[in-house]
Amino acid sequence: MARDIPASVLFCCDQNAVRSPMAEGLMKQMHGKSCYVQSAGVRNDLEIDGFAVTVCREIGVELARHRSRSFTEMQQWGDDLSGFDLIVALSPASQRMALEFTRHFHLDVEYWPVLDPTGIGEGREAKLVAYRQARDQIRARMIERFGAPAG
Repeated sequence: MARDIPASVLFCCDQNAVRSPMAEGLMKQMHGKSCYVQSAGVRNDLEIDGFAVTVCREIGVELARHRSRSFTEMQQWGDDLSGFDLIVALSPASQRMALEFTRHFHLDVEYWPVLDPTGIGEGREAKLVAYRQARDQIRARMIERFGAPAG
């Protein structure tokens, strides 16, 4: 059942290279005019994944300019995690980190278990199928949680 869209959402996963950038881009496409959206990872040791860029481009979501960042980097750059209304964790490690960083703040942390497509598939086409599945899982959860995009 769709609920009100929060004023700000932070999506997080392990490295901010696949799932959380996909979620950030999808949310901006679907609800960006009504919500401030960012993403982060537990670590930042990878750049945006090319397969993630490709499968999002297929549906009009641009990720090529995304720069990966970690929770720690967000804080070092002055982003206050307590300023988000909702944190959506897309991996168990990011859920633990989000709960740790927010234990002193009153904000919601939700866990959306989403397939990690990075180790799935042999060959380009099989990998693209796995990445599309992760993208579509995120999109379906967004529609379930926030409703269909306006217009």
